[in-house]
Amino acid sequence: MRLKEIQRTAHPAWSPAPHHPICLALGTSAQQLDASFNTTAALEIFQVDFADPSLGMKLKGSLPTSNRLHSLVWVNFGAGEDGLGGRLIGGSDNGTVTVYSPEAIVTSGAEAIIGQSDKHTGPVRALDFNPFQSNLLASGANDSEIYIWDLNNFSNPMTPGTKSQPPEDISVVSWNRQVQHILASANPSGKAVVWDLRKNEPIIKISDHSNRMHCSGMLWHPEVATQLVLASEDDRMPVIQMWDLRFATSPLKVLENHTRGLLSIAWSQADPELLLSSAKDNRILCWNPNTGEVIYELPTTNQWCFDIQWCPRNPALLSAASFDGWISVYSVMGGSLEAQQQSRADQISSSFDTMDPFGTGQVLPPLQVPQPTPQTTLVAPLKKPPKWVRRPVGASFAFGGKLITFESPKAPVQSPQPVPVPRQVFVSQVTTETELLQRSRELQAALQSGSLSDYCQAKIHKAPTDSEQDIWRFLLVNFEDEARVKFLRLLGFSKEDLERKISTCLGKNLQPNGHGVDANDLAEKIQLLSTQVSPGTNLFILLYAPVVLDADGLISQALLVGNFEGAVDLCLNEGRYAEAILLAISGGQELLQKTQQTYLDEQRNSISMLISSVVTQNWGDIVQSCALDNWKEALAALLTYAHPKEFAHLCETLGSRLEGERTEKRCLQACLCYICSGNIEKLVECWALQRDCSSPLVLEDLVEKMMVLRKSVERLRNSEVAVQSPILADKLTHYAGLLASQGSLATALSYLPDTSDQVNTTSHSSSDTLSTRTCFKRVIVLQRPRVFSLLDRVQTCILIYNYTPPAPITAPVMGGFPMEGHHHQPQGQQGHDPSRTQQFPPGAPQEPSVQVSDNLFCVSPCQFWSQNTVGFLSGYQLLIGRPTSNPCVSLQLLQALPAERVEQREIPTEHMVLKQTFDSLVQRCQLAAQDPQTKRKLEDASKRLGYLYDKLREQTLSNNILGGLHEISRCVAGQNYQRGLEVHTAVVTSSNFSEIQAFMPILKVVMTIANKLGV
Repeated sequence: MRLKEIQRTAHPAWSPAPHHPICLALGTSAQQLDASFNTTAALEIFQVDFADPSLGMKLKGSLPTSNRLHSLVWVNFGAGEDGLGGRLIGGSDNGTVTVYSPEAIVTSGAEAIIGQSDKHTGPVRALDFNPFQSNLLASGANDSEIYIWDLNNFSNPMTPGTKSQPPEDISVVSWNRQVQHILASANPSGKAVVWDLRKNEPIIKISDHSNRMHCSGMLWHPEVATQLVLASEDDRMPVIQMWDLRFATSPLKVLENHTRGLLSIAWSQADPELLLSSAKDNRILCWNPNTGEVIYELPTTNQWCFDIQWCPRNPALLSAASFDGWISVYSVMGGSLEAQQQSRADQISSSFDTMDPFGTGQVLPPLQVPQPTPQTTLVAPLKKPPKWVRRPVGASFAFGGKLITFESPKAPVQSPQPVPVPRQVFVSQVTTETELLQRSRELQAALQSGSLSDYCQAKIHKAPTDSEQDIWRFLLVNFEDEARVKFLRLLGFSKEDLERKISTCLGKNLQPNGHGVDANDLAEKIQLLSTQVSPGTNLFILLYAPVVLDADGLISQALLVGNFEGAVDLCLNEGRYAEAILLAISGGQELLQKTQQTYLDEQRNSISMLISSVVTQNWGDIVQSCALDNWKEALAALLTYAHPKEFAHLCETLGSRLEGERTEKRCLQACLCYICSGNIEKLVECWALQRDCSSPLVLEDLVEKMMVLRKSVERLRNSEVAVQSPILADKLTHYAGLLASQGSLATALSYLPDTSDQVNTTSHSSSDTLSTRTCFKRVIVLQRPRVFSLLDRVQTCILIYNYTPPAPITAPVMGGFPMEGHHHQPQGQQGHDPSRTQQFPPGAPQEPSVQVSDNLFCVSPCQFWSQNTVGFLSGYQLLIGRPTSNPCVSLQLLQALPAERVEQREIPTEHMVLKQTFDSLVQRCQLAAQDPQTKRKLEDASKRLGYLYDKLREQTLSNNILGGLHEISRCVAGQNYQRGLEVHTAVVTSSNFSEIQAFMPILKVVMTIANKLGV
């Protein structure tokens, strides 16, 4: 595509690659005249501004010259302040070689001509500079004259060796692009000579045996040091020959596509697979020298181009000088012509004067130039991407911390023929969180081996703070016996120490019997008791005291008539509380409770509330009203006295009060309460409250505590604990993502939570048992319609119990669940099943285990029901809509219940033909198949087609997919499986793959098998 153009009859030269902006120097061409027969000459510099959509170029500077030029080069030698450094060297028609300063030409200041020499005797048609040493310049002229110039000392050139005989004109000189002391020259007769400047002699000569090779151009391969190309100007032989000096007897390759002789060639230094050629057939072609294919043809006018050059800075640009007096700049990357067409129309319109050209006194309106609609406004680029737009190297991060890298290796140059280059892709594992991975491996090893006690001990030793040690000590207690006593010790309450202190306070010695009672003291008390009443005293008289109207008399009378309530009231009124309580014991439980309450209401001291809670078992008031500084005492009281069913809730209430303070100290104390209650969700929420869990190591700390507590709860319940809390699922998902990004994929998968909102793949089995693994809220998909009894549903719940429970675990008092032993024991087999023993959180008082009768199918409270813990079937009412109050239901009763039918949604009538056709096809294939592998594929197909039928029932497929399925059905019915596979491919490519991935692949397999079997 043409980008810029200017009307000049000149030789162009691009500014060197380091110079910016890009400029183009034009020297008036020798041996060419325009229609005006103008013989003046000039050297001009134009700026190529692509921000300007017009085709014109801005003139930066001009210098009149005395001679016209046959050749012009711009060398990167020296530097200027405005980026126009370097040197311009021109070879004139009178044999003069002149060195110009581009900076001086632009600024019109100092002398522009730096050096000049007339060593040559004829026109200097060939110039080239050394790519390794920019101060070295080679020039060629008549009589086999070749000079090597040093721009530092321009007056004394050197020759590469003795002139070749017979003397001929030098049409081309070219420096080797890989070896700096190798120079080649060529003459119009088709001979090329390679010179070694270190030896100052020619080392090889190559020529075509046909003697019709008139050389108009020669270039070295940009990358292969031994290869070069020669262009023929002879119309009888318009070819480009590629030679390899290792096989110099004949051309390595001949490029033929031009119909007339070639005038100029140019080899891209940015991509060796791009070789330009212009010829007298008015064409400019771009070749791939390796394959000999023409990969691009420039849209040029019907004129010969005698000079083409690639731009050193922008490899997509090239210049072309034609004999019609135009210098054009093209791009091989294609583009749009609309901007140029509009610019040209504006120029035409503005060239007319609208200021009354006919003297009518009226100003004419602007000229409206007709703009014919072009056939196309887009110019296509190269057929293949050039090397400079290809990625030499690349890197991309993949899932799992993988780094994928590649590089483009250079082709080997040992063989002249193209050799396939092996390309390698490197997959590396990038690990940035080494400590996280190490701690994760330690945690995973402890979880798998079950040695969590040793793991907790190690964490205690490594804990940096006392609070961290306390948390791990509390977690360790969960895996030890007598957790209640050990929790109390961690809180600072030891029974032995307390007994010792009490003994000291009473002035008694603590005895080895463990109860703090002195045996001698007890014997003395018995002796005194027996001697308090003298032998002569009448016991009846002691009991029957004189009846008077004082308090003692009234109490005596009340006791004699059995009025315990009145006697107790009199004692309470006189402040004789001990006697009141003793009498209330004899008056019954109701009177005792009333007396205790009256006493507790009247006592207001520092321990009265504690005594009240111990007596009445009302620990809610203690938890709600105690000072938070006394949280240890409150937790110790709960550990000692709280009922198992209330223990976890009371611990959580105390923890919530501590957490509400929003301080780090209180949050750590709340975490200890949550550990005692076994509430994983509360522990995570409280821990994350004061810490930034975005840090990998902080998140690792949280997951360690979470998983250890989870294992301890599972150990007590004898069942898995599923993740239900959103914040818990979020932390685990984040942690799994971190592990996956570090390459630990297997470990990451084990931490992904199974939340109730997840949709899992349904797995159908060939048997009648239901193996659907999904959450309760999903519709259970069956392999085929069938009738389920209530017992079947209970078994279904047992199968999916350990996968995705519907409700979060809030009740701490949970029971074990025998996952593999849900069937009743045989008759006569007696024994206690430890898995059916009700278990409680660590630290809670234990209740006696209850053995279940052998003929009962009983499921202990598990994750299916809420905090009320009403039984398995009460949680199961989510499925059957029938609540049950009894957690243990007889198998006979279950079997006696009437069967209920689980109805599935029917497939719409218009789509039933799909199910009938595909099922029939699978059955025909199963009857015809003999290969076991094929039979297994068909069995799998019969199951996986159920996904399609489910989609049809739910009516979630798009019209495009439904139309394709019906077309496939018609092809199957007509046994046109090839057409069916074509329709299948069209549906897959035009649809969302996630919508059809469950059934479309197996449908293709079935049609392929049917086509093979011919059914």
